Amino acid sequence: MQPTYDLLITGATIHDGTGHTPYIADVWVKEDEICLIGKHNDASFSAKRIINGDGLVLTPGFIDAHAHGEPFKTPEFENFLSMGVTTICLGQDGFSPDLSEDSYISGEALSSWMSRVDELQPGVNIVMFVGHNTIRMQSGAKYKLEPTEEDFAQMEQLLHEGMDLGCFGMTTGLEYNPGFNCKTPELDRLAKIVGHRGGMIMSHMRSENDATIVPAIEELLSQGNYCPVQISHIKVVYGKGTSRAEEICNLLDEARANGIKASADFYPYTASYTSIEILFPDWAKLPNNYEEVKATRGEELKQFLEEKITSRNGPEATLLGTGPFRGKTLGQIATELNKPYEEVLMEDIGPYGAFGAYFIMDEALQDTLLKYPNTMLCTDGSPFMNHPRSFGSFAKMIETFVFEKQLFPLEEGIRKMTGLTAETIGIPDRGFIKPGYKADLLLFDPAEIKANATYEDPVQLSTGFRYVIVNGKVVKEQETFTGDRAGRVLRKPQL
Repeated sequence: MQPTYDLLITGATIHDGTGHTPYIADVWVKEDEICLIGKHNDASFSAKRIINGDGLVLTPGFIDAHAHGEPFKTPEFENFLSMGVTTICLGQDGFSPDLSEDSYISGEALSSWMSRVDELQPGVNIVMFVGHNTIRMQSGAKYKLEPTEEDFAQMEQLLHEGMDLGCFGMTTGLEYNPGFNCKTPELDRLAKIVGHRGGMIMSHMRSENDATIVPAIEELLSQGNYCPVQISHIKVVYGKGTSRAEEICNLLDEARANGIKASADFYPYTASYTSIEILFPDWAKLPNNYEEVKATRGEELKQFLEEKITSRNGPEATLLGTGPFRGKTLGQIATELNKPYEEVLMEDIGPYGAFGAYFIMDEALQDTLLKYPNTMLCTDGSPFMNHPRSFGSFAKMIETFVFEKQLFPLEEGIRKMTGLTAETIGIPDRGFIKPGYKADLLLFDPAEIKANATYEDPVQLSTGFRYVIVNGKVVKEQETFTGDRAGRVLRKPQL
């Protein structure tokens, strides 16, 4: 009997995710799986649909190592699919779905959330992590500097439960509440469980500032004695030049030489994006009463904010992305309100009043971090985030860093968006074009790829990916979405 396949892609140049030399071949797909690769006799095989790949590049679907999003609000995730992302990693910066009154995402337990996402069938595959901040709140440790043994037992149980559900590890957000209250031994203790369960830790570290980033990395590498560790959205705020980046990469290389699996993810923009709380001192943030802080330490707070903004390239380098001042810089708002920018921050915005983009990174330094062999790509973005990284990161990788800047060849750029990410995180059946692997595939002409999002108009889909295939289904053809949602929640195989 003549074998029948669902999809045949003929004559494409295959970049298989390994970084090795590309080659031309046909790829045959049945249901959600890559079955055959090579040149096959058409008389012996038939396919329900044939796509001509002559002159085009075929790659694995891109994997976003650090993303955000709410499947029940935007299940299509078109911002990711439009730039070739077929799998996203959620539960980042220490926050995962939570049942408690201090819910940060969806207001429900992780197990229920994952089951509901399965039923929903999102547009992309979703890899989940347990959030350290979330289990700290759930356990009762909350903002304590020294959790009790009962708190620890609860945190450990919640972490085990998350791993039982198929989470791929734990994330930390140590510049956020309640994570910045924890100490290194707490993280090491939880890292032992993550390692025992075969997972990894991704960390928004305690600091990304040039003066304090080395001890922050060393703290993460301490956890690396127990499990693989990854620096989330690696950057050196205020740092300058390639030599500083090389010092950071050497730290990771030294750790790897000593048996620690250390890696990093990276978004390809020189402005960060996060809550405005990052500008405020710890003593003005929860669990402290902000109104009381203003009343009793107002002058001290104003001075702190003035110095902070000055050190971060001035008020024009902070661009508000949410709230009533969205789309304006802090300098513009100060002019409009006719008051000093530090007073605008203190009185009109507050530590939880907005998110913003912060132009605080050095291009040469960041480019060097991206070239590091163990750095993979991410967006740190979502369908809701008013930053171009949410809509353009993976297209920009090809358009800007492969072709315009020529930091590395296309096959290395593809590896940083596919195989490296899958291997590092432990996704066993994606990230490569190989028989038996899932058919998350992209077909495109690299010269046509364009990241259209800008800081002024960030909500613009990337263009140029002719075919986006998720689990064997064509979900985007040219610039048209087919309406099929073919993603699923991916679960880590149990040890």
